[in-house]
Amino acid sequence: MISLIYPPVAKPCEPPAGIARLAGMLSRHGIRHHLIDANLEGLLHFFGRSRPGNGVADNWTKRAFKNRRENLSAVKLLDLYHHRDRYSRTVKDIGRVLEKTSPQGTKVGLSDYAQKGLSPVRSADLLAAAEQPEKNAFYPYFRDRLGKSLEAANPSAVGISLNYLSQALTAFAMIGFIRREHPGIMIILGGGLVTSWGKGLHGKNPFAGLVDHMVVGPGENKLLSLLDISAESYSPQTPDYCSLPRDQYLSPGSILPYSASSGCYWNKCAFCPEKAEENPFVPIPLHQVSADLAVLTAEAQPKLIHLLDNAISPAVLAALSKESPGVPWYGFARIGPHLADPDFCDALKRSGCVMLKLGVESGDQHLLDMTNKGASVEMASAVLRNLRRTGIAAYVYLLFGMPHETERSARKTLEFTVQHSDAIDFLNLAIFNMPVCGQNATGVKTREFYAGDLSLYTDFEHPQGWSRKRVRLFLEQEFRRHPAVSPILKNEPLSFTSNHAPFFVMGHAHDLDTK
Repeated sequence: MISLIYPPVAKPCEPPAGIARLAGMLSRHGIRHHLIDANLEGLLHFFGRSRPGNGVADNWTKRAFKNRRENLSAVKLLDLYHHRDRYSRTVKDIGRVLEKTSPQGTKVGLSDYAQKGLSPVRSADLLAAAEQPEKNAFYPYFRDRLGKSLEAANPSAVGISLNYLSQALTAFAMIGFIRREHPGIMIILGGGLVTSWGKGLHGKNPFAGLVDHMVVGPGENKLLSLLDISAESYSPQTPDYCSLPRDQYLSPGSILPYSASSGCYWNKCAFCPEKAEENPFVPIPLHQVSADLAVLTAEAQPKLIHLLDNAISPAVLAALSKESPGVPWYGFARIGPHLADPDFCDALKRSGCVMLKLGVESGDQHLLDMTNKGASVEMASAVLRNLRRTGIAAYVYLLFGMPHETERSARKTLEFTVQHSDAIDFLNLAIFNMPVCGQNATGVKTREFYAGDLSLYTDFEHPQGWSRKRVRLFLEQEFRRHPAVSPILKNEPLSFTSNHAPFFVMGHAHDLDTK
C-alpha cells in the first residue's frame, strides 16, 4: 500500500496530474494506493472558520467572511466568467479569507504560501519546517487528515509530489509529521521541483535521514523499482482521477489535465530550464493519446481539457485537428509553420481548441535568432492573425531582460504588441531569470540571486547594461501604461491566471477589453 500526496499550495482549480498518472500505473500493476489532494483539502479547511484569526475585521474582511460559501460556489459557475469585475471581486474575497485565517507568522494565498523566517530555496529551512511542523499554517488540517488516513491505510510508503516552491515548506512540514508519527514509513519525494533540484545537486540528497528517496525525472519506473515491481515492461498508463474530488475544485466544471509528453520537442532555446537540465523529450504514442483522452472524457465528463505539455507537438496538434476529443481544450504551443497555416487553425478550432498559450518572447528578430527560438517575428504575426480570425484566444508570453536584449529590443517588443493588440487576449510579462544549470555555458558573469543552496536561478551582470531595475522601470512606466497594452493586462484572471482564462473565452465574456 502506498499513499500519494499533493501538498499545499498550488492553484486549486484542477486535480493534480502527477499523482493521477502514478495512480494509473499502480492500478495497472495491481498495487493498492490512496491519493490525497492535500492542496485542495487544506485550502478548503480554512473556510470552515467563522471569523478571522485575530477576531478583528474591517469591512472588506467582514464581507469576505459573510459571503465565503457563496463565493466558493460562484467561482464554480460559468456565469461569473461573463463579468470580469464580479469575478475579480469574488476571487479577491476568497483570497481575503485565506489571508485573514492564516496563523501569525504565515500567509496563505490561492497560489502561494509564506512562513516567517523560512525560505523554500534553503535546505536548512526546509529541514527546520520538518522539525517543527506545528508552526505550519496547514498543521491543524494535516495533523488530523494524515493522522487518520495513515492509521487506517497503514501504507508502507508515502509519495509526495512537489512541483512548485509554494508547496515546499508545507511538503516538508508534512514529511516531518509523518516521520515523527510513523517512523517506519518509506518517504519518497518527487515532482517537477524535485527534478530541478536534483539536476543542480548532481544526485545528492540534502534531506537524507528525513527523505528516503528523491526521484529525479518521471517517477513511474523509479517508484515501481522502490516497490520491488519489475519495470522492464513498463509503458505509460492512462491517468486515474477517480479517487480525487473532481467536483470540489474552484473552476466552473471539472478540468481534465493531461500530458502527452515530458520534456520539450524543440529543446533548443537558449536559457530554457528543460535544455539546461538536459531533460529528454519523451512523447506518448499518438494512438495512446487519443485513446486516453477518449477514456478520460467519457469517465470524467470534463468541461475543459488542459494539455500540460511544455509545448504541444505539431504531431499531437495534427491528431487533435483530425479527431476532436469532444471537449474544449487548451495548452501551450510553439510559434511554427503549422499555426501559420490558416486551414490548420480552422481545423483546431473545429476540434475544440479555445485558447493557445504562445511564447512569443520578443518582437526583435535578432534576439529571437540569438536565443535560438526557431521562429520569426513575421511568423508570430501570422499565427496571431490566424488565431484571431479563427476565434482561438491567444495567451501571449513576453520575456524581458535576456542577456542579448537591449532597450531597443524591448521597444521593438512593445511595438509588436501594440501592432497586434487586437489579436492578443491575455498577456504575461516576465523578467528573465538565469537558470543555475545553464549558467556555465553563457559566458555571462553571474552572482547570487537568492541566498539558498536550492535556488534554481542566478543573477547576472547584463552585458548590455539592461539591468533588472531598468527593465522593471520600462515595464511599469511605459509598457504597462500604453493605451493599447493596459486593457489586455486587465483581462488577466486574478490568482488563477491562464488556468481560468479559457472560461472567459468559453463564456463569451462581454467585457474583455481587447475585443
